[in-house]
Amino acid sequence: GEVGVANGLAWTAVGGEMLKIEVALLEGTGKLELTGSLGDVMKESVRIALSLVKSKFPEADKILKTHDIHIHVPQGAVKKDGPSAGISLTTALASLITKKKVSPQIAMTGEVSLRGGIMPIGGLPEKLMAAARAGVKKVFIPKENEDDLKDIPKEITQKLEIVAVDQVDDVLKATGILKKQRSKTTE
Repeated sequence: GEVGVANGLAWTAVGGEMLKIEVALLEGTGKLELTGSLGDVMKESVRIALSLVKSKFPEADKILKTHDIHIHVPQGAVKKDGPSAGISLTTALASLITKKKVSPQIAMTGEVSLRGGIMPIGGLPEKLMAAARAGVKKVFIPKENEDDLKDIPKEITQKLEIVAVDQVDDVLKATGILKKQRSKTTE
């Protein structure tokens, strides 16, 4: 694993795809740089993820006043837009701020609310197939998508540890980024 990197899962017209979300911190003045052909929905997800990280990690605000953040989703020629990258963006940003690595054996999908909830997504079968193809061992999915697992072929679900979550804190704790005693839920 690397600091500032998290695996997201995306639905595409030809099936699912794993997206590596990369975040870098650079000397600067608090600017945000986005690359990788991100559409408007993903740009909104970035802003929500950034606000969540600032609310959960007080040191983030101080760091971000003297640094720029660059968020990149490789394969820039492929347009990326959809409401399911919020949790991976939040995790990558939190990893960067805390300097804690996220295992490359973990992937995730789910949009996040400004209050830290994880909202349901579409395309779960394709996303889980992409995770299995990529050799991922554990996948976080929105709790509200748990019933969709019955439609996933057993040969896919048997390859993955699938964890249904309803709060950002659940993922941040499970990845080791957020300690239990430090957790605070924004209400």
